[in-house]
Amino acid sequence: MHATDPSAAQVAQAPVIANVTFAVEPGERCSMGDDSVDAVCVAQALHWFDRDAFFAECERVLRPGGVLVAWGYQDIEVPAAIAAQNAALQREIAPYWPPERADVDAAYAGYAWPFAPLAAPAFGLAADWPLPRLLAYFASYSATRRCREATGNDPVAAGEADLAAAWGDPAATRTVRWPLFVHARRKP
Repeated sequence: MHATDPSAAQVAQAPVIANVTFAVEPGERCSMGDDSVDAVCVAQALHWFDRDAFFAECERVLRPGGVLVAWGYQDIEVPAAIAAQNAALQREIAPYWPPERADVDAAYAGYAWPFAPLAAPAFGLAADWPLPRLLAYFASYSATRRCREATGNDPVAAGEADLAAAWGDPAATRTVRWPLFVHARRKP
């Protein structure tokens, strides 16, 4: 397996895995040879790519019959007990998402995909989290950081009391979910 990221800092955080090589390089210009790979996978990042260049690179590196798979996750779905508090937080930070976020919200619809589509099963992601983990997740959003920088207000801290009141015991776990979308394409 050959894993890439254009950020040296990201690659430096990667764990050592026996059968994986990591490289600091963009997906649009990787070091793999022509017709040399069976699959190209992109997780929650295609909206940042120069897609024309990336799709051309997929054409170059994928073997005939190789597969391009791109997936992502959309907004978190929270328990009904905290839906109103989550909606308030999401409204507050919405203006601070980068424009590319709209591509994720649209599940990469409208992209000029290369190759014929393959049927992909429906997927979902779920986790059982206590309140502190959920708050840490909200605090990790780039939109939350941009909101703090622009306004001097931490929207997660500002809404924490309301979330905690609706949540109950902060150590109690609740199930949160993310809708996943998958695009799979096979090179002829």
